[in-house]
Amino acid sequence: MNTLGGLEIEDFSVGMKATFSKTITEADIVLFSGVSGDNNAVHINHEFAQATPFSGRIAHGMLTASVISAAIANKLPGPGAIYLNQSLNFRAPVRPGDTVHATVTVKEVLAEKRRVLLETTCMVRGQTVIDGEALVKVGSAHAAARPAASAVSH
Repeated sequence: MNTLGGLEIEDFSVGMKATFSKTITEADIVLFSGVSGDNNAVHINHEFAQATPFSGRIAHGMLTASVISAAIANKLPGPGAIYLNQSLNFRAPVRPGDTVHATVTVKEVLAEKRRVLLETTCMVRGQTVIDGEALVKVGSAHAAARPAASAVSH
């Protein structure tokens, strides 16, 4: 474990998992629209959204996906992890008031590169709304024990 409480490469094994949950609120959607600049009417205009195949407003896909980021940052691997890559498959809409359960599961440990491949899934009421994979870089307890490179003097 690192000084921030996050896991290091030596701590991982295939199958480890963690979940982070968040209820997506009206405020989250409005604030995400403002922060991201994504003002698509399906997210912010009730009348327009009623006439879409969703029959109502939905949360931004990237807002929902951010719950995966929270699972990685707060749970597995935790603080200190560096997000390198994320694939996302959007399977179903998320609506205001839905609770998203993001689960990250260790799929592969790439010890030499200090990278961990995670299966990522977001569920709402037992239904998959997003799935994909994330690649994260983590520290190593052995790296901390290595002597630092000497400074070059001029």
